[in-house]
Amino acid sequence: MAGENLTTMNSFTLSGFANNSELQVALFLIFLFIYLFTLLGNLGLVILIQIDSQLHTPMYFFLSNLAFIDISYSSTITPKALEDLQLEQKDISFVGCFVQMYFFVGLVCSECFLLGSMAYDRYVAICNPLLYSVVMSPKVCIWLGVMPYVVGFNNSLITVCVISNLAFCTSTIDHFFCDTTALLALSCHDSFNTEMVIFLLAGFTLLSSLIIIIISYVAIISAILKIRSTEGQLKAFSTCASHLVGVTIFYGSLIFTYLQPDNTSFLTEAQIASVFYTIVIPMLNPLIYSLRNKDVKNALMRVLHRKMFPQ
Repeated sequence: MAGENLTTMNSFTLSGFANNSELQVALFLIFLFIYLFTLLGNLGLVILIQIDSQLHTPMYFFLSNLAFIDISYSSTITPKALEDLQLEQKDISFVGCFVQMYFFVGLVCSECFLLGSMAYDRYVAICNPLLYSVVMSPKVCIWLGVMPYVVGFNNSLITVCVISNLAFCTSTIDHFFCDTTALLALSCHDSFNTEMVIFLLAGFTLLSSLIIIIISYVAIISAILKIRSTEGQLKAFSTCASHLVGVTIFYGSLIFTYLQPDNTSFLTEAQIASVFYTIVIPMLNPLIYSLRNKDVKNALMRVLHRKMFPQ
């Protein structure tokens, strides 16, 4: 079958959700609640970190960036998914599809490397506490905060370029957003070279950032075990427990979805995992990083107290 290229295909159809009207209504309400909670939780966390001076530390600088990324990539996917759940014809323009994929892939890759920066920050805080303010200077923090975006969006640009040059046999995407695996499945011809480029980029992003995190936590655990008191060990571990939980959930879903040489046969499972890390995880992150965080709770109490009892 002859494929359609950039000049002949104007739009795609997203068919990732079932056409059952009752199911779509339920999904719409669930996704809408999660999305609103995501915006409220992450935006609230960013504002709290900005207005409370005691949270102006490297750890919360990275956390505010994480919240920004969660808001951004959830907003890249969820509003379109909510719109499609209300429409019979779930179309997205060709340009809109690749713009969505560019920002989504770029933001997800950025989050991977930002989690690596956060792991390094925890490593310095626990393993070199006396030199923490020197090592994690404002200049270093800015560099560790900016580089994830630079690397992430460069990876995304390469991804978009190689996939957009494919010839597509059909315009129906078996997914609820323009993901790399779903678009690769539409290729008319042998896309092995393109798949390998995507696989290598995904592997580089996931594995390189994960190696940074693993090395950091090996050093952290080694340092914690040298602390003589159990109370001291628990206190040290509590400073990175939330990050470790967030990393486990995020990387677990990404590895399941993307680190497979041929994703087409796993598309259904990939869709389920995609719902989890595109819609659910951005909602969970504010809870993971704030529920057991005394600094955030105390900052919130201080802000509320100032609002209720202004001097």
